[in-house]
Amino acid sequence: MNKAESQTSTTAKKTAAAPLRTPTDLKPAATKDIAVAMNGVLADVFALYFKTKNFHWHMSGPHFRVYHVMLDEQAAELYAMTDPVAERIRKLGGSTLRSIGHIGRLQSIKDNDSEFVSPSDMLGELCDDNKAMVTSLREAHSVCEKHDDIATTSLIENYIDQTEERTWFLFEASRPQDEAGH
Repeated sequence: MNKAESQTSTTAKKTAAAPLRTPTDLKPAATKDIAVAMNGVLADVFALYFKTKNFHWHMSGPHFRVYHVMLDEQAAELYAMTDPVAERIRKLGGSTLRSIGHIGRLQSIKDNDSEFVSPSDMLGELCDDNKAMVTSLREAHSVCEKHDDIATTSLIENYIDQTEERTWFLFEASRPQDEAGH
């Protein structure tokens, strides 16, 4: 091995052994606080995504198609949040979720493993979970705002709007029918 190959090999080994680090102008405490807040959000997004798909798969009743399609659309919206949130954490030099177990340890959205859940209970539970997610997003926004992380606060603002819309749709879909059947 010549000298250039030896130096390249040594550099590659050092790079491979180095912990994940991403340069940022934020202080280490800010990166840590933001990563903790956003990993909690990310865990809840995954939990709510899976619960939404669970209810999508197990929907029944006369409004099956409408609810089935709505929940599929909402699940897709939730799944679309996961990569930008995780990559935002990494852009700031933080570490993100690594496993299903990690999600389980951080999630605040409760699982529902019931054998049967009525359609109205599904919609009501998802409505409540989305409201809870808005609260978590607002809390994460406050952490990011405190540390002047404008990009993450902007991302969160869009997710708050999307989550409020899901909440609205779930609320309206779960309202009791009027006398005319509407």
